[in-house]
Amino acid sequence: MFDKLELRLSGSGGQGVILAAIILADAAIEQGINAIQTQSYGPEARGGSSKAEVIISRGEIKFPKVTNANILLALTQNSYDKYIASLDKNGILVVDESVEVNMEAPYTIHRLPILDTAQNKLGTHMVSNIVSVGALYALIGEDVISKDVMIKSITDRVPPVTVEKNINAFEEGIKLIRG
Repeated sequence: MFDKLELRLSGSGGQGVILAAIILADAAIEQGINAIQTQSYGPEARGGSSKAEVIISRGEIKFPKVTNANILLALTQNSYDKYIASLDKNGILVVDESVEVNMEAPYTIHRLPILDTAQNKLGTHMVSNIVSVGALYALIGEDVISKDVMIKSITDRVPPVTVEKNINAFEEGIKLIRG
């Protein structure tokens, strides 16, 4: 059982980390858990640095920013380099397989083919954020947020014509963690 989770999702503009964070926060709230989501991104519409944070807590959230990330998602080398120092030493790092990481670090590391799965298994890089949501969900666990609530949150936030592809992306992300 958890009391509070601090997640930082990072990548480049256009990878959808902000939408991913919104989906996670929405699902937590729908589950009856306190959550807050914040975001920042560079001035470029696409390709600039992008970061979103989610705090999920069974108690009151007293500060809206992540101070010590329990989970860090980094989809690019730049985002890994920029935010790795914010990951708790007992935290979980989730990175795309293209990101070079210090494998001797004290935290748990998951190097996953997130971008490759989106492009080559699902046919579009546009769902890499939802593949990431699936992986993060598999790590957070159904005891925190039910799968049905996660699927509803995704369905409510993506364009209607993309719902099926996004649900498939979510399932593929879960498989990346659970096998």
